Amino acid sequence: MYVVLVPVKPPAVGKSRLAELGDRDRRDLAAAIALDTVEACRAATLVGEVLAITDDAGFAAELVAIGCATIPDGTSGDLNGTLRLAAAEARRRWPDLVPVAVLGDLPALRPAELDSALRGVEPGEAAYVVDADGWGTTLYTAPYDDFRPSFGTGSAAAHDAVARRLRDAAPGLRRDVDDLADLRAAWALGVGPRTRRRAAPLLGDGPSD
Repeated sequence: MYVVLVPVKPPAVGKSRLAELGDRDRRDLAAAIALDTVEACRAATLVGEVLAITDDAGFAAELVAIGCATIPDGTSGDLNGTLRLAAAEARRRWPDLVPVAVLGDLPALRPAELDSALRGVEPGEAAYVVDADGWGTTLYTAPYDDFRPSFGTGSAAAHDAVARRLRDAAPGLRRDVDDLADLRAAWALGVGPRTRRRAAPLLGDGPSD
C-alpha cells in the first residue's frame, strides 16, 4: 500500500501559465484541478493515505474536507525538498506505507490508472512515470530510505539514472496541465467533475455556473 504525496501551490499563485484566463478563473481552475487529482488518488485501491503539501490554509481545509491529510510547505520554492520533508512526515505517520509523489495537476487521472501504474512497481524498487511531453515526470516512488525525487526541468532524464520508467502508464496519469493546450488535451481524455465545471465555459464547451 502507498501514501501519495501531492504538492499543491496555493491556488492564488498556481498555474501562472494560465494567466490569460484572468486571475479569478485561473485561481478557481487551479483549485479544481488539484482537488480532482487528490480525489482520484484517494479512490485508488492501492492508496492507503494521501498527504497534500500546501501553504494555503484555506485550501488545506478544502482538501481535509475530502479526506486528505495536509501539512504546510516547509521548503517553498524547492519541490524536491518539499517532497523529501513530506516523505519524512509520512514515514512518521504511516511507516508501513510506501511513498509515491504525484503531481497535483492531473485532472484527467482515474483511480484505476494510478492502481495500474503502482501494480507495475516491484517491491523495494524506485520507479517513475514520464509526462505526456516526454521530458518531465508526473509520478515518482521509492522506499522511504531511497526516496530521492528529481522533479524539475529534464526530470525524466534525472529519474532515469535512479529509477525504472513505467512504460505502460495510462494517458490520464501522464497528462499534467501547465497551459491551455495541456488543458484541452486533458479535456479530451475526460477530466474530473470540478475541473469540468470550471473549464467548460473557458473552453467554450458548456455554460458557466
